[in-house]
Amino acid sequence: MDWKDIPSLAALRAFECAARSGSFTGAARELNVTHAAIAQHVRAIETELGTSLLVREGRGLALTETGQRLAQSLSDGFGQIAAGVQAARADIELRPLSVTVTHNFAENWLMRRISAFWAEHPQIALSIVPSNRLIDLRRDSFDIGVRYGDGNWPGLEATPLVAADYTVVAAPGVVRADQISKADVPWYFEENHAEAQRWAMATGMIAHDRNIHSVATLGMALSAVRSGSGVTVTSSALVADDIKAGRLMALRQTHPEKMGYYIIHYPGVMSERAKTFKSWLLKAI
Repeated sequence: MDWKDIPSLAALRAFECAARSGSFTGAARELNVTHAAIAQHVRAIETELGTSLLVREGRGLALTETGQRLAQSLSDGFGQIAAGVQAARADIELRPLSVTVTHNFAENWLMRRISAFWAEHPQIALSIVPSNRLIDLRRDSFDIGVRYGDGNWPGLEATPLVAADYTVVAAPGVVRADQISKADVPWYFEENHAEAQRWAMATGMIAHDRNIHSVATLGMALSAVRSGSGVTVTSSALVADDIKAGRLMALRQTHPEKMGYYIIHYPGVMSERAKTFKSWLLKAI
């Protein structure tokens, strides 16, 4: 199909509305444009085709034979377009909103609050996929995500969700904050988060290298620490519930510059469901 041989879609839509309503005024009202704009579009099509499509008949308009055929074709075509758009929208609404988040954020924050989201928005199904790698959202069919970093991911819109900090936590009674650098207690670190370990060592809080223990996930570290086994370093957002409930206490805290959790998605149009989930995240944090 050569689009150069077809009048503009705006002109065709104006003609179809005028033909269906029987007046330029009715078409202008439906399309929220001026009477003159409708007339100009129709004249442009007639000039391009070299024939009249509409003629005056009393106070209204009547279709010529050519106008009738074109109006019917356009009505059928626009109807098919509308049906296709509705089908596409239905497909999207039936598919769960696909969300990718880091393992730590999923385990220690999101899954503890997801029931609140569903209580507010029971019509939105979610597919939550934990992953720490920065994936291609479109290629892997994700609608929205949460990632940890400095917010600089080319090609993605990154909205700050929560500023990161290094918070040293332990169960109550394990060690006093002013004694932490002297205490002979185990330190648990997630093996893929070396920055936290380097920070703790640089501050002189770890009394002996032998006290450092590497575990696969932050969840494992927190399980050990909640039991009173030692100390770990994490973001305060991920242990806010534990601190509030008295299961853990914060011993020391600092804020790394620009680092944090960000909501990521492609710039431009977002589905209403994705907008709703993003808005809920920003309020819930």
